[in-house]
Amino acid sequence: MKSASRFEKIAARMWNLLNEGKPFTPIFTIGVFLSYTLLFQQTLSGVGFGFLLTLPLLLLYWKFDFPLFLRNYLWLPLIVWFFIEGTDSRLLPLFAYGAGLYFFFTVFFWGTIYYHLRIGTDWLNFTRFWKLVLKNSDSTSGNAQEQLPKVGLLLAYWQTASIEQTLDWSYLWFPLGLFVFAWILHHYLFDWKPKLPTETTVDAPIPTSNKVYVLIVDGMRKDRYMAADTPFLERLRQEGTEYTNMETVYPARTVVCFSSMFTGARPEEHGIHSNMVWNTTGVKTDTVFDRLRDVGKTGKILGIAHLVDAFGAKDVHTVTAVMHNDVADRNIIDRAKQIVHQEDPDLLAIQLIGTDQTGHSRGTLYSEYVQKIEEADALLAEFCEELDRLGKLDDATLIVMADHGQADGIGGHGHLDEGERFVPFWMYGKHIHAGLKVDTHRHILSLGPTVSKLLGANIPHDSRGVLLTEAFKEESS
Repeated sequence: MKSASRFEKIAARMWNLLNEGKPFTPIFTIGVFLSYTLLFQQTLSGVGFGFLLTLPLLLLYWKFDFPLFLRNYLWLPLIVWFFIEGTDSRLLPLFAYGAGLYFFFTVFFWGTIYYHLRIGTDWLNFTRFWKLVLKNSDSTSGNAQEQLPKVGLLLAYWQTASIEQTLDWSYLWFPLGLFVFAWILHHYLFDWKPKLPTETTVDAPIPTSNKVYVLIVDGMRKDRYMAADTPFLERLRQEGTEYTNMETVYPARTVVCFSSMFTGARPEEHGIHSNMVWNTTGVKTDTVFDRLRDVGKTGKILGIAHLVDAFGAKDVHTVTAVMHNDVADRNIIDRAKQIVHQEDPDLLAIQLIGTDQTGHSRGTLYSEYVQKIEEADALLAEFCEELDRLGKLDDATLIVMADHGQADGIGGHGHLDEGERFVPFWMYGKHIHAGLKVDTHRHILSLGPTVSKLLGANIPHDSRGVLLTEAFKEESS
C-alpha cells in the first residue's frame, strides 16, 4: 500500500487551515470581506482601518471556543451590535454573499467535490450533506450554527468601521464587553470538559506481554458499535476486560487524542490542541515510543499523514488517505501485515479510518456508518488470524478502542457531544480477566502508561493516565 507522499502531508496541513474552526473563522471572514469589497464596492477605502478595529474580535474568537449549546449565545453580540449601530442597507447583501460562500464551501466543495476526489463519495452527496452541516456541533468549519453568527458579527463590525472611519467609544467597550461575555460563559456554563488526572501516573506492577497490538477504529461511536454485527470484536469484548466509562480528551480531535494516548499526558502538557500542529517538533513530552527505545524495543503507529506532525516519521508509518473509502481499511490491514512480517515491532497501533471517514461524509445515524464498523470487524479478525498463524498472539495483549466517537451531523468530533465523549475500550489476552466490566471512570490517557508497562518499559515522564491494573489477573502479577 502506498504511503502518504510529502505533497499529501503538506496538503493535509493546508486543508486543516480550512477544516479546523479556529483558523477558518479569520481566513473565511477576510476572504469574504475583501472579495465582496473588490467585486461590488470596487474600493478599498477604509478597509484597513476597519480591519484594525475588528482585529480584537478576531483574537477573541480565536481564544474562546463556543462548544455545543454555548454557540446559541453567539447571536447575542450580533444583535447588540445592530442595536448600537443600527442596520445599514449594505449589510444584507454582504451577509447573503458570505452565507452563500459558506454553504458553497461546506456543502459543495467540502461535502461533495472534496470527498468525491479523495474518498470516492457520490457526486450527489450534497443532497444529504447540507442537513449534516446544519446539525453539526463540532470544532470544525462545518459547524454552521457556530460559524455563521461569528462571521456575521465580524463582517458587520468590519463593514461599519470601514464606512464610519471614526474611532468612538463603542469600538473600545464592545470588544471588552464581548471578552467579559465570553469569559462568563466559559467560566460558569462550560462544565462538561473532562477533568483529566493531574497527578503523575502512580507506578504499579503488571504482567508483561511479548507483543501489544492496539486496534483503533477511528471515530467509532459507542452506541453505533452496539448496533453493528461484529462477531470478532464482540468476542474480544466478552472474553476480555471492558472499561465501560473510558472518556476521550478535549478537544476530541484525532491528533490531540493520539498525542494523549501515546504520551499519557494532557493536551496542555503535550501541546497538541487540534489536528493542525503549529510547531515543528510535535508533542512536547516524551512518548511510549521513547520509553520503548530505552529498553531496546520498538513501537509503530500505522496511521494517516497528520500523525507524523505529532510523533515524527520514525514512529509513524503513514498511509495515504486519498483512496476510495471502500478500500481504505483493506489497504491499511494489508500494510499492517506487511509491517509485522518485515519489522515485527513489539508495539503496533493500527488506525482504521473508514468508519471515521464515513461518519464525516455520510453521517453517523445512517446504515453506511454501521456497515463500516462491521467491515472493520472482519478486517481486524483477518489481521489477528495472521498474527495467530505467525505465533504472535501466544503472549500478546490486544487493545480495542476508538480515539473519539462522533456526533450527529457530519460525524463531527471536537466539542464533546455525547456521541463522541465516551469511547469503546477493552483488552484481551492471557493475562487479562475474562468477562470483567470495569465501570470506574477512566480516560484514554491510561493507554500510554499501561502499554509501556506491558512491554517492560518505564512510564512516560509526563504521564497522568491511571494504570489499568484492574484488567490483569492477580495470579499473573
